[in-house]
Amino acid sequence: MRPHPRLLPLSLCIAAALPLQAAENYQLNWGRCPAKDPVPIFTDTAPTGDEKVTPRKQLQTTLEGDEQTGTVDMPVFNGNVALNRGNQFLGADHVTYDRDKDTYVAEGHVRYQDPKMRILADKAQGNQAADTHTIVNIRYQIVSHRGNGTADRIDLNGSKGELYDGTYTTCPPEQRDWELRASRIDVDTEEGMAVAHNAKIRIGKVPVAYIPWFKFPIDDRRRTGLLFPSVSQTQRNGFDWRQPIYINIAPNYDDTISPRIMSERGVSIDNEFRYLNESGSGVARALWMPHDKLRDRSRGSFTYQAFQNLSPNWQARANLLWLSDPRYLEDFNSSAVGLAQYSAMSEIGVYGRGHHWDASISADHWVRTDYTLTEASLPYDRLPRLTYNLDTPVGVLFRAGINTEAVRFQHRNYRNFAPGTFDQTGPSLRIPGGSRIDIKPFISMPLQGNWWFLTPTVAWRYTAYQLDDELADNNAKDRAMVTEALQGRSWTRDTVPDAVWQPLVRRDPTRSLPIMSLDGGIQFDRNLHWGGKDYVQTLEPRVFYLRAPYRDQSMLPVFDTGLLTYSWGQLFRDNRYSSADRQSDADQVTFAVTTRMNRESDGHEKLSASLGQILYLNDSQVTLPGEIPLKQGRSAWVADANYAFNDRWTMGASYQWDPRTKQRDLVSVRTRYLWGEDGIVNLSYRYRRNLLEQADLQFLYPITSSWSIVGRYYTSLRDQTTWRHTVKPLEIVGGVQWDSCCVAVRIVGRRYVATREGDLRNGIMLEFELKGLGSAGQDTRRVLRRAILGYFRDDLYLVPPEALSSGQHTVDPDPIQ
Repeated sequence: MRPHPRLLPLSLCIAAALPLQAAENYQLNWGRCPAKDPVPIFTDTAPTGDEKVTPRKQLQTTLEGDEQTGTVDMPVFNGNVALNRGNQFLGADHVTYDRDKDTYVAEGHVRYQDPKMRILADKAQGNQAADTHTIVNIRYQIVSHRGNGTADRIDLNGSKGELYDGTYTTCPPEQRDWELRASRIDVDTEEGMAVAHNAKIRIGKVPVAYIPWFKFPIDDRRRTGLLFPSVSQTQRNGFDWRQPIYINIAPNYDDTISPRIMSERGVSIDNEFRYLNESGSGVARALWMPHDKLRDRSRGSFTYQAFQNLSPNWQARANLLWLSDPRYLEDFNSSAVGLAQYSAMSEIGVYGRGHHWDASISADHWVRTDYTLTEASLPYDRLPRLTYNLDTPVGVLFRAGINTEAVRFQHRNYRNFAPGTFDQTGPSLRIPGGSRIDIKPFISMPLQGNWWFLTPTVAWRYTAYQLDDELADNNAKDRAMVTEALQGRSWTRDTVPDAVWQPLVRRDPTRSLPIMSLDGGIQFDRNLHWGGKDYVQTLEPRVFYLRAPYRDQSMLPVFDTGLLTYSWGQLFRDNRYSSADRQSDADQVTFAVTTRMNRESDGHEKLSASLGQILYLNDSQVTLPGEIPLKQGRSAWVADANYAFNDRWTMGASYQWDPRTKQRDLVSVRTRYLWGEDGIVNLSYRYRRNLLEQADLQFLYPITSSWSIVGRYYTSLRDQTTWRHTVKPLEIVGGVQWDSCCVAVRIVGRRYVATREGDLRNGIMLEFELKGLGSAGQDTRRVLRRAILGYFRDDLYLVPPEALSSGQHTVDPDPIQ
């Protein structure tokens, strides 16, 4: 289970802290504050005691020094005095010990140490038998944390203690950027709780907060209580206060209730329940807003994400979503997530994977997230979907396998249809469904050497349907309308004569065809000395031949199939469609070549460039409704290139040019430069003909070691309706951040597209962070991480922080901004 926001522990009854809102997704950046020891490590440390087996009170106390005076019953030790019991160590210049009472008095350079902390003091006295101690005028350091501070006096009694006039900070002694002070702190380490009296927080020398009394935990145990609130001011929500309340149900169950008040919208309550067991975990979250003044209605959502391992090979997974209305994602999210999706999917299933095989049985359901569309625009639900895939070696030379899928398609408009009703943007449509089974066995013979490969593959694809009667009739009528339109007659589904369409009805259509391919390539390489460094350069020509005969598929429905985006990967696929409703006929050859330059010392790629094109030897006749057939000839050129000027500056480009239309289909140019350990600038340009033209500048620029500016300018360069050149910002982010050794302040302003109509809204976010203590304000790092790729440098080498594709929904832990 991921760590929940919790309070910062201060060990050994000596220090305390305000509640810490631990950042779940971020590690504290201590890079400007190298680890130091405010209390130096003692060379005469205590031996290790087995206190987990034997209680500390039952362990023997040893005492030694350079010189011993006094009496037998009350010896006085002088010079390098060391008192040890278990893993406790007390050192001093002078120690007087009463053997009968088991008491001591230590004076002069008093040093105390155990596994949790180190202490320097002027004087210490105590009763070892009763485990009571008093330490005067101390400096302390928590060994496992950066916490350190001072106190006038500490009274300890076993697991309980009182700290008087104490301070705490995570800053080094020479740079006290912030400090917590309290007149008294009562601590109980057995219970793991403390009570602070008259606590103050100082920034520099200025008091910024006063709390007369509060109780808080001092260790890692989870407890029910208040977490730090989130406070913000935005144009859409007005003044926004969110107060999380954490409820610790059990070690592996917890719940967080978050009431929220928005001056411009109303009141909402959010609940997140989490659980963890030996073989799985899950998170259920619900939000309810009785009346949202923004839309004058009640709003709500529910999400459930979980997995459960059933065996070494099988796992159950759920990713469920319910939304009260299609504008929910738009109104409860301040990023492009709420506007980019027209639908969102819920999915539940059991998934298996083994050596050479995988299988699943699942179901999915779609909901509409774009209020401008009708329910008819939603994809079909798959209720259920079964898959099985096998790819295994056969003998020494061959590989064989099979891809299978069985699906029942059902549309929500068919289940919920009411004649004569209207959707928000038009009349409701009744959309019938059907069932489909797709089987594709294959065999291949992958041959390869050190510098070449050749893979012939033969497959057979069989697809069969069982259509609902209404869908079969509609398909027949549509085919009849197309045929008659070619002869000059214009009919609709309601007017086409029965004698024309009824002979065309196919309630159980099938399709069967072979697919053959031959994929081969050669790799040449040479040593190259360039720019004072040694490289290995490769030249990799590749040829891919695909042959699939034509089969008339006009009688087949289109349940979940679309035309794949043309790209480099599409050059080597055996089907240009995304699913089984269409299998493209093909007689084509792909010619491609790639070259690379890799640094010989470490394999770092200096240059990569690829160029490819498909040669269609014959016309391709299979199409989706409304698609233009592919003609004999050449496809668009596909080019990709990446170049590293050095280890900090890289550049890449993609380009597609269609020789038939003499136009560019796609242009993408991107460059990145890294400043120092944290700085970065990303600049990109994207163009796709008749779809978009955008430019994006992102940067984090360090002015000094502590000050930096951040920003993003993301803009559209064309009007998508008229395709005229016009500049419209999609998101503008600008801010400044100060990050010192133990304090960080970030202020960020945003202007962003907030509605599907293109309305722009403004927002200002302020976050104040005392490292190791807590933060107040909005989570600016989450916004900056999404806006600037590389704001956290590790994101450049991991999965992007926010990746969306059609059919996925993103659950934002704090969706309203």
